[in-house]
Amino acid sequence: MFKKTMAALAVSLLAPLALAQAGEADIQKGMEARLGVKVESVTKAGYLGLYEVYADGHIFYTDEQMTAVLIGGDLVRSQNAVNLIDLKANRNVTDARLRKLQAINFAELPLDRAIKQVRGDGKRVLASFEDPNCGYCKRLAKDLQKLKNVTVYTFLYPILSEDSVKKSKQIWCASDRAKAWSDWMIDGVAPSGRDDCDTTAITKNQEFGRKLNITGTPTLIFADGERVPGAVPLKVIEQKLSPAK
Repeated sequence: MFKKTMAALAVSLLAPLALAQAGEADIQKGMEARLGVKVESVTKAGYLGLYEVYADGHIFYTDEQMTAVLIGGDLVRSQNAVNLIDLKANRNVTDARLRKLQAINFAELPLDRAIKQVRGDGKRVLASFEDPNCGYCKRLAKDLQKLKNVTVYTFLYPILSEDSVKKSKQIWCASDRAKAWSDWMIDGVAPSGRDDCDTTAITKNQEFGRKLNITGTPTLIFADGERVPGAVPLKVIEQKLSPAK
């Protein structure tokens, strides 16, 4: 619904509202009325007199009178993403803000619902949301084997198919979850055990992931709260983990 609404706005823009010199509270109220979703925050973007509006995990921009918006291509099924770029600093302002707004407090992650693997002293920490049938996740699993002195928390997050759900349950029900996960993701040995133990953790992971707007696997979460979706080269992971050495 949100994407359809934004697609419509991209075509017609926003009809002027009777809000001359509107403030942040007025813009939040007006945009919520137009979009039909909760607007999490409205702040001055600091560029071109625009306001940054954050809603449903996305950033878009509007002017003071809400007569137009700048939105990302992912909301209108376009190959072209609209971003706000600071030309003087050569910095993608939208990307930086999204990273900050979508950051996750690592301390608040329900780590008891994750598969825990400790290598070396385990001082560095990394969490990931993964689907057992995700090809990129399998590649990531092999790369993570090369990390030293790290604790990896893997949240089973089956979103690709019913078979993903079944495999996730079998892995969670295994007496050694870490081994069952590695056997499948690294060695290709499919789980074959029971899937009828208490698997509420997986259901809760799915609910938690949707709440965090995690729409793809793998999604990595680092100690500083930054989330990085998709396949990430091992070198980048090492760089992100290095401050915690």
